[in-house]
Amino acid sequence: MSGSPLLVTVAHGTRRAGGNETARRLTAAAAERLGVPATAAYVELSEPLLGDVVAGLAAPAVVVPLLLSTGFHVRQDLPQACAGAPAGVPVVLGRPLGPDLLLARAQVDRLVEAGAEPGAPLVMVAAGSTDLRAWRDLRGATRLLAGQWGGRVRLATLSGYGRRPEEVVRPGDAVSAYLLSPGLFSRKVREMADAAGAGVCADVLGEHPLVVELVVQRARSLVVSAQGA
Repeated sequence: MSGSPLLVTVAHGTRRAGGNETARRLTAAAAERLGVPATAAYVELSEPLLGDVVAGLAAPAVVVPLLLSTGFHVRQDLPQACAGAPAGVPVVLGRPLGPDLLLARAQVDRLVEAGAEPGAPLVMVAAGSTDLRAWRDLRGATRLLAGQWGGRVRLATLSGYGRRPEEVVRPGDAVSAYLLSPGLFSRKVREMADAAGAGVCADVLGEHPLVVELVVQRARSLVVSAQGA
């Protein structure tokens, strides 16, 4: 792979326009830093779909998943979509964004913005998955957050492995939404946090500068690995 490949990001996709716009803004910010053309794609529920973007490529591309843990999409859907590139057009697929120290630092910033005191009792709430590898990723993300927060962090999920927020969140706790974009899940996290009497519920990661930096780092590493292959 030579030159500057196209940056393609891929988010899950949602029927809520705001969630999809987050992916587009993240992608645009990373592309500006990298000085390359870019497009934001989605697994489902929004266009353009990753499979369609890859099938229409005329030049090399690196694909950075805007997903926070391993799961079916990462293991099955994304590789299948990338395999549909035209003959002779190289496409390099990266791993999910999380767990990563930059995400943990961004979570701390969101918590502090919301008024939480570092070291205070904290619950990280994630979307969750029935994939054991995703569960391991979430536990890793919890440990990273605890290291940055300076105190114990308990983990809750909305589905799949793990306990639900109503079982974990206690009155006065701070809550960190381990989510990239606003949407149905972020609304559920806030509603459950309020119902449990949480003192603070932080916003989603969104276009935090550290998330942009992580996308930039992942894209650069994919280009380097492709050139060295």
